[in-house]
Amino acid sequence: MSKKGKEPEWVEMPSVSKNNDIGIDPGENYHDLGKKYPHAPVPRRMDDIIVHRAVLEDISGVSKLMDWVSDGDIVIVEMSDIMEKETELHLSVNKIQEFIERDMNGQVVRLGQRRLLLLPPNFDSSRIN
Repeated sequence: MSKKGKEPEWVEMPSVSKNNDIGIDPGENYHDLGKKYPHAPVPRRMDDIIVHRAVLEDISGVSKLMDWVSDGDIVIVEMSDIMEKETELHLSVNKIQEFIERDMNGQVVRLGQRRLLLLPPNFDSSRIN
C-alpha cells in the first residue's frame, strides 16, 4: 500500500499482451496463470522440476508426455477421454510404460481409475504403510 493509505495501484506491464482476452480484476481470487501467460519466459535452473498436467485424448498425445518425462519433468495424465477407446487406451499405456519404465528406468503410477503419474528416473515413489 502507498504511504497515503490508499489501495494498491495497478502497474502496467509491457510484457503483457494488449490482446489478452482474460483480464486481471482487482479482488480476483484465482488467476489461471497458464491461460493468462501461456508462453511465460520462466528461467529454469538445473534442479528445477516442472509438474505438467495433461489430458490424453488419443494416442497422438503420447509423444508429448514422453518428451516431458525425458526432460526430467513429472506428468499427471487424465485419461477419461481415451478410456472409451479400449484399443487406443491399451496401445497408449503400453507405449508410455515401455518408454518410461523400460527405456528410461522411470515409473508409471496409477492414481485412481483415470489418472497416471509419470515419474522420470531421478524420482522414486514409495508405499506408505
